[in-house]
Amino acid sequence: MIRKAGIKDIKQIQALINAFAKQDLMLARSLNELYENLRDFWVAEENHKVVGCAALHISWDDLAEIKSLAVAKKSQGKGLGKELIDACLSEAEVLGAKKIFVLTYKPDFFKKFGFKRVGHARLPHKIWAECINCCKFPDCQEIALLKIIAK
Repeated sequence: MIRKAGIKDIKQIQALINAFAKQDLMLARSLNELYENLRDFWVAEENHKVVGCAALHISWDDLAEIKSLAVAKKSQGKGLGKELIDACLSEAEVLGAKKIFVLTYKPDFFKKFGFKRVGHARLPHKIWAECINCCKFPDCQEIALLKIIAK
């Protein structure tokens, strides 16, 4: 089941994200950051346990980012990643975002949804608002992809 995240989900979300971060597959998230951005998150739940998550974060004007997409290893291959992306894209459309971007180490997954590779310079609001504070800046190896959903 895909649903909006609640306060009770935060520690499970953090454990899921940070397990992948320890493998250098995504960026770690602090509890503080997760609590502050709780309303951005969607979760995939199986047997009352969070097994997947993704966040839709509004960056600027008509620009939003899908971040922190993670699905537990044992739950992969069931389409939960796709469902989480679809939930984020639907919410972006409802909110009026026309451009959605991701920064990822797995660009092929997002290309299936119509995301296209772009240079980091196309995302100045992201770079100067968040990336500049990242421990991997300026040597970020994440690939930027963008999807236009304007009608």
